[in-house]
Amino acid sequence: MAHPSRLVPVRCLAIRSRHRLPTKAPRLCTCGRTVQAGARCICAATRKATSDRRRPSAAARGYDAAWSKARATHLARHPYCACGERATLVDHIVSIRKAPHRRLDPTNFESMCARCHGRKTARVDGSFGRSRDVDSSDL
Repeated sequence: MAHPSRLVPVRCLAIRSRHRLPTKAPRLCTCGRTVQAGARCICAATRKATSDRRRPSAAARGYDAAWSKARATHLARHPYCACGERATLVDHIVSIRKAPHRRLDPTNFESMCARCHGRKTARVDGSFGRSRDVDSSDL
């Protein structure tokens, strides 16, 4: 007979798998509504839609056909991020906003994976586009 510590009550495992507790608590939206974890409040969707309508197009921000070609060329020559992961993005070391004349300058390009690019953007821009007034060359 098996040792009692090795016996697993089958019924308990079945109950646990059917009745899982939520992993995150609901949160309070800025508008005051309670929102379930993983869901989005209607006011947040409305704010994003309004913001997207005001935002210039990608081409107007400097990401046109010439940029696509320069990006593809750079990724072909430099396929890896500094962390060793495969690069999927090409970042401007000095942003287009600060140096529009360097938009297609290959010395201003850096191949990055999405994780490193997100970290750099948060560090330099303050995340979500909020300026921190820090030049990336200072980092």
